[in-house]
Amino acid sequence: MEINENVRGMDVFIIQSTCPPVNNNCMELLIMMDAMKRASADRITAVIPYYGYARQDRKVAPRAPITSKLVADLITTAGANRVLSVDLHAGQIQGFFNIPVDNLFATPVLLEYIRTKPLENLVIVSPDTGGVERARAFGRRLGANLAIIDKRREGPNESEVMNIIGDVKGRRVIILDDMIDTAGTVVNAAVALQDAGALDISVCATHGVLSGPAIERIENSHIKELIITDTIPLHDGAAGCKKIVVLSVAGLLSEAVRRIYYNDSISSLFV
Repeated sequence: MEINENVRGMDVFIIQSTCPPVNNNCMELLIMMDAMKRASADRITAVIPYYGYARQDRKVAPRAPITSKLVADLITTAGANRVLSVDLHAGQIQGFFNIPVDNLFATPVLLEYIRTKPLENLVIVSPDTGGVERARAFGRRLGANLAIIDKRREGPNESEVMNIIGDVKGRRVIILDDMIDTAGTVVNAAVALQDAGALDISVCATHGVLSGPAIERIENSHIKELIITDTIPLHDGAAGCKKIVVLSVAGLLSEAVRRIYYNDSISSLFV
């Protein structure tokens, strides 16, 4: 690559989601940052709406890598002075960097859309125990009740729904998650919620990875609407799915970039 503008002494923001093809996008990001650093940019901020390898944030088996930490080291070494991301899979990823990290939440964008729908008789559902805090905070802003799916994961990208904690009978429910990958978890959760008497089932998530059989599963499921953001571009197979609603995080990111540039606080965006 080659930079066609003078960036000497500039405050540079490089926007790149490390989504599929993950390795290509990650390498491209590193090369761009290295080029900016060698062109004497004053400060380089890596704006990474979707942080790839985020789920490999700990050792889950002997001799397994912690790729999330490795990618953090690569980004720092390539020349990033700061990282701006949206809904990191785990908060501890911020500690993998030795530079400032701003982890924005897409909650305001999602809430703005959901508030255009009827809110009465609404229940926010966490698809696992790890997302309870997120679902509780989301439900509080909507004045909605909380339910939890207790599931057992049998293997990678596989899940078996076991129990529903909370009352969903005769209710409208929104399953809230940080990302939708193969959609196995949310589709199984939708089946359990339908069996428990839920009237209307929607899914809300920040990152729509939508890999493998995700689209087919969603099309054939009880899910009425899948609400995601554009942190990951929709691939060709997903673009034609009428159940998918894509919301833009451009306003959220641009406001964060403006505040970083002017050294203003961005804590008010962490809602």
